[in-house]
Amino acid sequence: MSARTPRILAVMGSGETAPTMSRVHRSILERLGPTPVPAVLLDTPYGFQENADDISGRTMDYFRETVGNPIGVASLRTADADALTRATAAARIREARYVFAGPGSPSYALRQWTGTEIPRLMAEKLATGGAVVLASAAALTTGIVTIPVYEIYKVGDDPSWLPGLDLLAAATGLRAAVVPHYDNNEGGTHDTRFCYMGQRRLVALERELPDDAFVLGVDSHTALILDLDERTATVAGAGGATVRVQGRSVVFPSGSAMPIDDLGVAARRLRSGSATGDAEEGRTGAGGAAGGQASAPTEGAAARPEEGGLAAGVAREERAFDEAVARRDVPAAVAAILALEETIVAWSRDTGDAGDFGHARSVLRSLVVRLGDLAVGGARDPREAVAPFVDALVALRLRARDAKDWATSDAIRDGLVAAGIEVRDTRDGTEWDLAVAGGDQSGA
Repeated sequence: MSARTPRILAVMGSGETAPTMSRVHRSILERLGPTPVPAVLLDTPYGFQENADDISGRTMDYFRETVGNPIGVASLRTADADALTRATAAARIREARYVFAGPGSPSYALRQWTGTEIPRLMAEKLATGGAVVLASAAALTTGIVTIPVYEIYKVGDDPSWLPGLDLLAAATGLRAAVVPHYDNNEGGTHDTRFCYMGQRRLVALERELPDDAFVLGVDSHTALILDLDERTATVAGAGGATVRVQGRSVVFPSGSAMPIDDLGVAARRLRSGSATGDAEEGRTGAGGAAGGQASAPTEGAAARPEEGGLAAGVAREERAFDEAVARRDVPAAVAAILALEETIVAWSRDTGDAGDFGHARSVLRSLVVRLGDLAVGGARDPREAVAPFVDALVALRLRARDAKDWATSDAIRDGLVAAGIEVRDTRDGTEWDLAVAGGDQSGA
């Protein structure tokens, strides 16, 4: 019986395609199985940019050449994409063990993902096995709320939050607003810390947080890696991870390793005033308020999928499909899809399995996309498939004719005709085509 794929949520502050972070990518990929690990880049956060293709291309080059593991693209640049594009993106995410999203606009990404399968698929990956690695703009969407950075920093909107994907709370129980680029200093003469918000605007944003929530900051070129199975948090890279509550904070520097729940403990102690944290500047030593004490597993941790009911039927037909594809048995693969559709219909009126219904539909659409991929070869022009072989034989026949080796020339021609290739000698040379069934295959 194969081991379960680890469940990992990683948040990168910035530098997600810089040489400094390649070690972090590799360390996560190495835990997900032998290379190459199936990996996809979700391009939604930068889908509005005119150079989106260039960003995807550079990221693919980075993973192939610097990280050492190829990555494909799960492309969903806009929510109104056609059904095939949406289904293909969802299928690519489901098939991957490593899902990565990075730069762009968090507010744009959230608008496009709302009402699609993407948020649920990422949560499902964290519940069943695989890594979700979100950096920069995508990292901002991870918590209960999200900073609309461009709208505030570039356009001048008042500081406010947008609803986040809430992946962090679903996976770990931590109710936080994730703030990448936490130590940003690109402003030079003005404060651009805290993802370009600066101290004044972050203080205003903190006042609008729910009482039980906190700011979870991740510095530039730094990753906070959360192992959901082991319930551990590790900080890697150039900076640290910060837990901040109403202007007071505790920093876990690079190299820190602690239970995930220590992050929540740190927030509670800062909130109660029992922790020693830096006011406003928010820079303290390792361990901080958590004191290295482990807490009991949080009730909000992601649950495993149910073993019975609709989920069991979906898993059964998905296995049957996988086995059929491995055998290149297309009729059996189609039969598995039809059986899955019947299973879904049979359960469609059972409201008790409503939570599994979306998963079942996602699997069905994914299998259809995979069957389409399998059929691409079969849909090729048959002339295109045989052309290299026929052209080589026609060239040999021409050389035999030039040498007046009529026996060889006729033998090649007869062999081609027997294989269903119609050969015609014209003034301009020899032409060939696939013979039509039942047609006249005679010729000079």
